[in-house]
Amino acid sequence: MPSRRNFLAFLSATAAMAAATACGAPVAAARKGTFPVQHTEAEWRKLLTPAQYYILREEGTERPFSSPLLNEHRSGTFTCAADGNALFSSKTKFDSGTGWPSFWAPLRGGVATSVDTSFGTTRTEVHCTRCGGHLGHVFDDGPPPTGKRYCMDGDALKFVPA
Repeated sequence: MPSRRNFLAFLSATAAMAAATACGAPVAAARKGTFPVQHTEAEWRKLLTPAQYYILREEGTERPFSSPLLNEHRSGTFTCAADGNALFSSKTKFDSGTGWPSFWAPLRGGVATSVDTSFGTTRTEVHCTRCGGHLGHVFDDGPPPTGKRYCMDGDALKFVPA
């Protein structure tokens, strides 16, 4: 039975994708700054799938419940799909019920955050420290011990089994 949280997450994601599509342009440009891994836009397009490019470089969002990584329960590490940077341990993954892979803590040095004011709301964006790629957002409604929910787009991640 769908929960209120699932329903609200689905509505929010649907509204965000509809707004982005209606504008006819990417949601936002890729994270600006100097990062150890850098490529031109053309190089990124060759290195990434269209879905990965949309999320990592244009700060897009995948449909909820669409990522195969949502049901990945093996022991291992979730890395950045763009550069292989280790981001999350499978030990911190949990089922948030939102439709996106969720974690209660990142690996040390794997991610950084910034303020995201898109869509008329303020959220905390999560991005890769090596390439600056957009990974998702972090919220304060996660489980103990951190109380955080790192809600990540599965297309921005790769899974490396232990």
